[in-house]
Amino acid sequence: MAAERIGIYPGTFDPITYGHQDIIQRASRVVDRLIVAVARNAGKAPLFTMEERVVMAQNDIGAMKINSGTKVEVRSFDILLMHYAEACGANVIIRGLRAVSDFEYEFQMAGMNARLNPGIETLFLMASERCQFISSRFVKEIGRLGGDISSFVSPSVRGELDRRWAKGSVGQDE
Repeated sequence: MAAERIGIYPGTFDPITYGHQDIIQRASRVVDRLIVAVARNAGKAPLFTMEERVVMAQNDIGAMKINSGTKVEVRSFDILLMHYAEACGANVIIRGLRAVSDFEYEFQMAGMNARLNPGIETLFLMASERCQFISSRFVKEIGRLGGDISSFVSPSVRGELDRRWAKGSVGQDE
């Protein structure tokens, strides 16, 4: 019997978008268990707390049609990714690529991760054509300025963004 393929799809998910969901859906076809790992990443000054981002991801993933043979779970982490992957028993890191501009950074990160643990592979998944331009940063900017973000995020995430802006809060992990 082959070893269980455990994948980690790490990110800030601030907020989770249809682009993230696309990668999750497709990653679920290549691993037996997928951990969507929400990173603290205070350096990016997230709009939502880590706990809020976990809940939004859980809600969106719960509404998705995932490959029936794959278990998907959402967890948070705030340690070195490779240490987290080792602790989870992961053997693959899933990374989404939207454009060629993403590749250089992701390539360097994959190289560093391979030096830290050569037993964990990095798998790059190109974003589907309909999702290549979606980024959390653009979604937040468009929405904050009153643009329609309904084709980029789920209705529940849109509601969370609307509530956040109505409060006048910029949010941030502490």
